[in-house]
Amino acid sequence: MGVAPPQLTADFARELPELAKPWQAATPPDPKLLVLNEELAAELGLDPDWLRSQDGLKFLTGNEIPDHATPVAQAYAGHQFGNYVPLLGDGRALLLGELDHGTRRDIHLKGSGPTPFARGGDGLAVVGPMLREYVISEAMHALGVPTTRSLAVVATGAQVQRETPLPGAVLTRVAASHLRVGSFQLVAQQARATGDLGLLRRLADYAIARHYPEAAQAENPYLALFQAVLEAQASLIARWMLVGFVHGVMNTDNMTISGETIDYGPCAFMEAYDPATVFSSIDYAGRYAYGNQPLVAQWNLARFAETILPLFAATEELALSVAVETLEGFMPRYHGFWSAGMLAKFGLSGSVEAAALIDQALALLNENDVDYTSFFRNLVRAGRGHTEALPAVFGDWLVSWRALQPDVEAMDRVNPVYIPRNHLVEQALTAATGGDLAPVEKLLDVITQPYRERDGLEFYAAPAPPEFGAYRTFCGT
Repeated sequence: MGVAPPQLTADFARELPELAKPWQAATPPDPKLLVLNEELAAELGLDPDWLRSQDGLKFLTGNEIPDHATPVAQAYAGHQFGNYVPLLGDGRALLLGELDHGTRRDIHLKGSGPTPFARGGDGLAVVGPMLREYVISEAMHALGVPTTRSLAVVATGAQVQRETPLPGAVLTRVAASHLRVGSFQLVAQQARATGDLGLLRRLADYAIARHYPEAAQAENPYLALFQAVLEAQASLIARWMLVGFVHGVMNTDNMTISGETIDYGPCAFMEAYDPATVFSSIDYAGRYAYGNQPLVAQWNLARFAETILPLFAATEELALSVAVETLEGFMPRYHGFWSAGMLAKFGLSGSVEAAALIDQALALLNENDVDYTSFFRNLVRAGRGHTEALPAVFGDWLVSWRALQPDVEAMDRVNPVYIPRNHLVEQALTAATGGDLAPVEKLLDVITQPYRERDGLEFYAAPAPPEFGAYRTFCGT
């Protein structure tokens, strides 16, 4: 007896048709499964064996559409590097539908061919960037950072022209939803042009029902929505900063309403601690540098507030007042999350002395080009008496830190041994593009258990060798 295909719904397409363009994924000439997330499949109630079958591959590439599903390309706008683009949308992606297995999740394709929003692009993706999103998103999940997840990467069998011909691929992505600040920007733009708030209100109601149902019971549900999104993003950005993650393209169309990390394009993990760290080859001014991420998040949230301002209060003056007051709470909330996380990383309880020691340590890291992730694991060793694990410049600082009696055992649980280090990711992706998936599979095995130090994996915990040089990332389109 055959396995029934997943039962998807078309809630977004049905409830917000103005933002959904029904579309069909391109048919890959020779699909082959490269990697399947069996743990996530089980969590979603999907049969891994069926997903590996020919019918499963058709589903994973958008060519086997379950009953009641309506694949759509989603429309949205957005600020890209600070410049407003009035219509963006899924140029190479499709929302297949929603899967409800205890929790409603979007099943979404990336690289499935051009859509009406492709803006002249081919709508395709290649093996390297799709595996990068798979690897980094699964690493982020293992690190406890809210994120979209990757279910599978399927090679299409087609060659995609970039600077050279490269093997094509489709990523199957899972998300709480794909609602973005940019979704609201598009609708607000239309509302300003027509004076009709109907669609804006429906979109806000959909976001509340989907992500923050408790906001519906608030005195002002739309202000409660804004407050909830702000809280979620404050927590998210703090988690990025704590693990040294640089997103690289924090445009408003890449900020989710759910508070999940989305769009792993030119992302990377910082090695030597430096707030000015930038990896993206197109971020010439460092707008999205590591240390700028909290300020950019606040800026993006200000753009979100502008979109739903008409729903906050009866008058623009009052609406603006409550929006500004709420927005001013972002930095205190972010600093609260970040400070708590930093105290945990250093094994300390909150105090003036602890805060000063953390500031001093970060300054020493920056001045001496010390690897961020390795420092905390070496600090654990120093806390156990192996003081030679840290550079000599930390000598006086270490005495003060140990005097505060840090909880070294707790530090083990919050400081990763393994992250997807940039040189390892590049080596694995290069091998995979050439047909060898073993390095990707090994890297996934290591980074999805980031806190457990294992014998024989020292290579995966070490910073990049000097010959790796300055790292640059690209958007993959």
